[in-house]
Amino acid sequence: MTAHWAKDAIFYHVYPLGSSGAPHRNDFTTPPVGRLAQLYDWIGHWQAMGINALYLGPVFESSAHGYDTADYFRVDRRLGDNALLAALVKRLHEKGIRVILDGVFNHVGRDFRAFQDVLQHGAQSAYCAWFSGLRFDRRSPYGDPFTYDTWDGNYDLVKLNLAHPDVRQHLFAAVETWIRAFDIDGLRLDAADVMDPVFLQDLARFCRDRRPDFWLVGEVVHGDYRQVANAQSLDATTNYECYKGLYSSHNDRNYFELAHSLQRQFGPNGIYRDLSLYSFADNHDVDRIASRLSHPAHLYPLHLLLFTMPGVPSIYYGSEWGISGVKAQGGDPALRPTILNPESTLRPHPSLVTALSRLTRVRHGADALRHGAYRQLAVQAEQFAFARQTPHQTVVVVVNAADEPSSLVLEVPDLTGRTLTDALDPGTGFRVSDGRVTIDPIPSCWGRILLAS
Repeated sequence: MTAHWAKDAIFYHVYPLGSSGAPHRNDFTTPPVGRLAQLYDWIGHWQAMGINALYLGPVFESSAHGYDTADYFRVDRRLGDNALLAALVKRLHEKGIRVILDGVFNHVGRDFRAFQDVLQHGAQSAYCAWFSGLRFDRRSPYGDPFTYDTWDGNYDLVKLNLAHPDVRQHLFAAVETWIRAFDIDGLRLDAADVMDPVFLQDLARFCRDRRPDFWLVGEVVHGDYRQVANAQSLDATTNYECYKGLYSSHNDRNYFELAHSLQRQFGPNGIYRDLSLYSFADNHDVDRIASRLSHPAHLYPLHLLLFTMPGVPSIYYGSEWGISGVKAQGGDPALRPTILNPESTLRPHPSLVTALSRLTRVRHGADALRHGAYRQLAVQAEQFAFARQTPHQTVVVVVNAADEPSSLVLEVPDLTGRTLTDALDPGTGFRVSDGRVTIDPIPSCWGRILLAS
């Protein structure tokens, strides 16, 4: 089940602790500093780009990077306060932009009040059962007289026992507060692939009881997305399979990889054809796409694919200008830079944002690109074509990763006698005769989005 509005969404993803230049550590004593207000300066930019949904997170009180929560009920003082977040969401809604936040429920930081109680009272703490794998027969790497389960071996991220009724009550009360106080439209569930499936199902039911169109997308890196996204649980997951295919198909000059994934996921027998997965080229955890690609010109066909393939597309802040950033041994700061407003960053690829704006306009205007079924038409090493189709509209997408213009002959018997007009170049059309059409030329490192008329 996918909330109807999400299928029509184009997301912009902001990591606010980074974008706002907040201190890396929270001292828990400084009065709130309203850095979230900087996002008001971005609204015009998002509207010009065709953005109609914002993924903002994390925003709640934490020790450092936001995924080490200290207080689920309070906006991080480095970003502002609850009133500021409520006002920001209200303004975004007035501008037609929906908002989802990070829901970090798999683990908490060591400054979380219940964990601090365990540190203070040991085995006598009333909160011992709140934490997964808590045991007093050995020491943690921090020197605690106990150890505990973590997220991926990081002892600053203490895994919660999501089966405990008091933990569930605490987290559900936080979500209730977020919906009531901030009027958010959904959540991105951090580390959903390692969370208790029963908790996810109960959380989904809890949210939908309060807002039937509340959208829940889970972070899933590996495995079968249907285990997390299904009628009883979340609406969608992150599509890491196609994230990898987007850049490596270009780096290897081998569209067969991405074509295989799209056919497996969304083709006539695709295992995810009923899901609208969250599609992205980069995010706060992985190298910037401009740093991943071997050939900078491939930023253009890659994004053309991102905005036309099945899924809900997202742009990570700054990547619309092709900024670089590589994950380093010391952590992720290079992936999460300070960009106070749209005018305050270098623009290595200044024409990219114009291309993305063209793509968003085409996507918003083509129902088949948002809701249509997927059908593969042709695959070559550096050329790829597919159709998106509803009962009332057909769109044919062709891309060319080569450094020279190319051509494709497509078999489209259902479009015989019709003309395919390029939405990116409205003066260009191609006639379908006897079930075949020759698309020539396909511009180098770009493509065509062809509407049947």
